[in-house]
Amino acid sequence: MLALRLTRAARPAVQLRRLLVAAASGGTGFLLLGALGYALGHPQTPGPAVLRLVWCLVPLAATVYFALAVARTDPGTRPRQGLSAVGLGPARLMAISALTTALSATLGSMLALLVFLHLRGDLTGMPFDGAAAQFLAADQPLPLPAALTLLALVPVFASTTVAVALRPRDRRQPARATRAFGRFGANDHSAQRETFGAYGRFGARSLAPAGSRAAAGKTETAQQAPPETAHPGVADSEAPEQDADQADIPTTLPPPREAPVGLPWGIATVAAGLAVQAYAGRTTPAPDLTDLPVEAFTVLVGWILTALGLVLASPGLTHLCGRVLQSVRPGALRLLAGRGLMAEATRIGRPLGVVCAVASATYALTVLYDGPAPSFGPLTTLGALVVTGSTVATLLTAATEARQCRADTVAALLRLGAPAATLRSAAALRAAALLAVFGPLTLVIANLAALPMAH
Repeated sequence: MLALRLTRAARPAVQLRRLLVAAASGGTGFLLLGALGYALGHPQTPGPAVLRLVWCLVPLAATVYFALAVARTDPGTRPRQGLSAVGLGPARLMAISALTTALSATLGSMLALLVFLHLRGDLTGMPFDGAAAQFLAADQPLPLPAALTLLALVPVFASTTVAVALRPRDRRQPARATRAFGRFGANDHSAQRETFGAYGRFGARSLAPAGSRAAAGKTETAQQAPPETAHPGVADSEAPEQDADQADIPTTLPPPREAPVGLPWGIATVAAGLAVQAYAGRTTPAPDLTDLPVEAFTVLVGWILTALGLVLASPGLTHLCGRVLQSVRPGALRLLAGRGLMAEATRIGRPLGVVCAVASATYALTVLYDGPAPSFGPLTTLGALVVTGSTVATLLTAATEARQCRADTVAALLRLGAPAATLRSAAALRAAALLAVFGPLTLVIANLAALPMAH
């Protein structure tokens, strides 16, 4: 009931994203039912039927990834202060988020079942003059347990992925295997040796101001701590005055993170995927992906490897874009844009890599195909729409998540007097840098992948 109340009370933008998850789930569910209908209508050829079901893994993965991105940006299930006191701790919020995702995906699967039964003529007669009877096996009885099992795949995988990704994590440092005892029974050894006078000041480990040093002994303390560190218990008269505006300085601008380590692995995986597709292109005739023969399974493996490589390499490329923007005496604009890309390399890079993989596959199949114009059927068109729409929506949702994460920093910069036009220019510069890198990369991958499949 709590998940339903949170779902109903969400803002329109959140509701729209949940409806998009339901739509993607419905499209994927209809594709799974279409594969079942093909298997019922062609029992003598199980190979193509199995391959159709395997190809449904691509829209299934895109839908689950989109559902995870929507769950991350849901403000109703985000941990906040005070919620644990009313029983809404991190584990409970994770369960609510997974249940909300399952509800959205189940709604889409039920709509897919209703549309499938309507097109088969099981509800109100055969629509469209029986045009859908051929690929939905309208003359065969529908095994309801098999249909429900296929429809349950999207809700189960989506909710499980959300629960695993949003599970509470213990951020405390792991305890050491062996603990050493320092002087006076203190656990562990400090990095810097201290004299007896340091322990005599009620366990203080940082240097007090000049007045406190005189009381504790100048000889023992002058050799231990940094000379400019102030003790937190110092009187207000001795502490240096702090400007009130310094409290608004955006400390959420972290230093540049280390580059993601997946770039070399991604390049190697992309090369392996292109090699597999080149091997598949040696068959005579070349495999036609629209008719889905058994030989196209090798092409599917190649595309999966290529997409995985792009996902692994894209965070490193995004981090590299941020580093290039900050090179050669950067100004404030390039510093903001570059630091933002480096901080959001993983969050933005992974969905951007998925979009790059889908765009390269679409471009290769529609533009660089040298043979006759491919005739895409209704299920192929639906699958392309589900995959493309889910990946683009995932990228936009990840951009929304990144904007939410830097909202405090933007607010602090605006309070300090930073022009809003500068922040918009930094965002446009980030988008231009990513487009300048990933646009040519998409075209190169599409050309290399389409060469083996050309007739």
